[in-house]
Amino acid sequence: SLSLSLSLSLSLAPPPQFGVDNVLCHVADPTFVGFCSLRGADCGVKTIAKADPHEKVGVLASVGGKPHVVEYSEISTEMAEATREALSGSGTRLLYGAAHICVNWFSLPFLRAFAAGALGEEGSASLPLHVARKKVPCLDPDKGGGSVPLQPSEPNAIKLELFIFDTFPHAAKLVALQVPREHEFAPVKNAPGAASDSPDTACAAFSRLCVDRLVAAGGTVKAPRPCVAANSGNGSRPRPLLEISPLVSYAGEGLEERVAGREFELPQHLC
Repeated sequence: SLSLSLSLSLSLAPPPQFGVDNVLCHVADPTFVGFCSLRGADCGVKTIAKADPHEKVGVLASVGGKPHVVEYSEISTEMAEATREALSGSGTRLLYGAAHICVNWFSLPFLRAFAAGALGEEGSASLPLHVARKKVPCLDPDKGGGSVPLQPSEPNAIKLELFIFDTFPHAAKLVALQVPREHEFAPVKNAPGAASDSPDTACAAFSRLCVDRLVAAGGTVKAPRPCVAANSGNGSRPRPLLEISPLVSYAGEGLEERVAGREFELPQHLC
């Protein structure tokens, strides 16, 4: 990419990499960047605790003594459901419970070495292909001489994918920062009206975070706390939402002078 090329040519610190479908992503999070840099890491990742054993997210794991992200489609049921004693001694936790949310950091020397083919055995480092089975609209070969559109109900195509996190096994040091799901992960993967991971649920999650930040800064909201999706698709009315522009506050800092002692009626956009 142009950003990576500029970083390498000018020896700038590379920007963190993130998935564009995560509404709650903290872009260029200074806490994360500082965490990775201060620990002298080649690579860094953000993780969250899995919501349940079969949540469709990749997990951070050690494979052959090296760090890997194992995709949910590549993990067995037994591994997904395996547990261990919690470090606090209270109950059990998933053994493979550190969900990778596709927020990563790479040091400039590591990126330069990987791009130059200087990593791996005899410089053989490369990214492996992953198989993804997809439902792809096509033409029905049995109707209208192959001219009738078909929306398949089952996967009918194979997509080969490359993942940037497959560089992790070549890192001499990888660090992970576990963050709260409600603060940093609200993906958009499904259509509006879906029960989870939709534009509606992402908007509601972002609004909840904004309400928390407003209240922490001394403000109050007049409408009920928005705690469900904006529109469930079942005819219910949208809940009023709050949005605090990142131009006003990146992560809740500096809000006191704007909101302390004030009541805000939702919907509201602080900009």
